[in-house]
Amino acid sequence: MDTLLIRGGRPLHGVVPVSGAKNASLPILIATVVAPGEHRLQNVPDLVDTSSMLSLLGRIGCPSLVGDTTRVDTSRVAFCEAPYDLVRKMRASVLALGPLLARCGEAHVSLPGGCAIGVRPIDQHLKGLEALGCRFDLEGGYVHGRVDKLRGAEFRFDLVTVTGTENVLMAAVLAEGTTVLENAAAEPEVEDLAKFLSGCGARIEGAGTSRIVVHGVSSLRPSPQAHRILPDRIEAGTYLVAGVITRGNVRCEGASASDLAPVLEVLRNAGAEIDHGEGWVSAGASGRVRPFDITTAPHPGFPTDMQAQVMSLASLALGTSSITETIFENRFMHVAELMRLGARVHIDGRTATVTGQPCLSGATVMATDLRASASLVLAGLAAEGTTEILRLYHLDRGYERLVEKLSAVGASVMRGQEGRPNLAVA
Repeated sequence: MDTLLIRGGRPLHGVVPVSGAKNASLPILIATVVAPGEHRLQNVPDLVDTSSMLSLLGRIGCPSLVGDTTRVDTSRVAFCEAPYDLVRKMRASVLALGPLLARCGEAHVSLPGGCAIGVRPIDQHLKGLEALGCRFDLEGGYVHGRVDKLRGAEFRFDLVTVTGTENVLMAAVLAEGTTVLENAAAEPEVEDLAKFLSGCGARIEGAGTSRIVVHGVSSLRPSPQAHRILPDRIEAGTYLVAGVITRGNVRCEGASASDLAPVLEVLRNAGAEIDHGEGWVSAGASGRVRPFDITTAPHPGFPTDMQAQVMSLASLALGTSSITETIFENRFMHVAELMRLGARVHIDGRTATVTGQPCLSGATVMATDLRASASLVLAGLAAEGTTEILRLYHLDRGYERLVEKLSAVGASVMRGQEGRPNLAVA
């Protein structure tokens, strides 16, 4: 099994190209099902999760061709099932529910897997789809859904859910009449999904706000223009923190300052040097940062997907920081591993108090989920000595060409093999 070896203590300087957003690519890939024909998508990142979604599309009879432009042919849907062997690897597979119900009138989707960062139930998905006329049975670890005719409705989510909003939105575009979604997720990835669907002929208003209005249409078709996936704000945020935590400066090409606003605000408050222009953002520092307090929240609040990364930064701050997690109840699993590197963290319920230390020390640590693995990479880049990160497959789910990108800005990093003598890290 692959591991990541990092020799820390090197300031990072240079440019990192930002890949397409994982969390936009996954719903858009499965959304191709609602518009029969050949779709062209650009800037789809080469990740384990996107490969899993393309495998799911292939399993239901929709072949794809991956290249600079990813082509997906949804002219025919042969099966309406997302089986356990695929869904267990990636929670986003539950997004097949809405498109399959809209296209086929039925869907059989295994209950989702993915990162073990909390319960993350799909009740909001089911309630929203039920409002449109769908019926569900849960049996044998599968959600079995059927609908005779999708009909527009007014539905208010009990809590903000990104994938829940996306699932209901993908079904609503083909519902008869108008659907109004209240307390909807406003994340840029939801807005990008709506942009893709609109290019296929959907009529959507309010995407990017908490109130989305969908005027259903009888059919959709692939856009004549290739849809370009928006840049990954979480990947960009991770590399910006890398520039700050190593006391260097990293410029993310393709990043959007507006999409990164809550992250940039925290970095500015911590004393980092921030600059940005059209299509790029940079961040750096010349010394230890000031402590800071954050509370994760739905967009436009501080993203939960950046919580672990800024905790690594807080572990080296000049003072005590407070980090409160409100989205997922089990998203502090990286804390024990950060403490192996020398971080001082105390957890009380959903709040972590982080007392900054002058330095961290390299050690062997284990990734527990995707963003936890990113936090360990950041800590390892700043730590003295060599850090080895196990369970690297988590990282491969969300960061494209990580070793290549980090090496290009001066990091000493390489992949190794668990259980084998480690090669020297240059």
